[in-house]
Amino acid sequence: MGKIIIEEMEFYAFHGHYKEEQIVGNRFLVDLEIEGDMSIPASSDRLGDAINYQVAYRLIREEMRKKKSNLLENIAKRILDALFDNLKGIERATVRVRKMNPPLGGPIKSIGVTLTREN
Repeated sequence: MGKIIIEEMEFYAFHGHYKEEQIVGNRFLVDLEIEGDMSIPASSDRLGDAINYQVAYRLIREEMRKKKSNLLENIAKRILDALFDNLKGIERATVRVRKMNPPLGGPIKSIGVTLTREN
């Protein structure tokens, strides 16, 4: 078993409950951990045997650019759906989505949600 970790993928997107958030947009950070059997690619040294993290990044980017979500939970679920639908070999994945400087009435660095799914 091994783990692929991609940290702080940054996107500007238009997700949020409030209409203003969907018009003005905000910065989002996404972290991803993918677990799976990495013994074959570790021995073969072939990308075709591995869980391709470049494809994972593109899937996440696509979900962040897609339709607007009201909730961070929905974004995280859509990302997990896309990963499990398009990448083979994932045994477990955890995605963390953070909205930077959320409009909550005071100075807040970020607010986030973490979801995990197992195959």
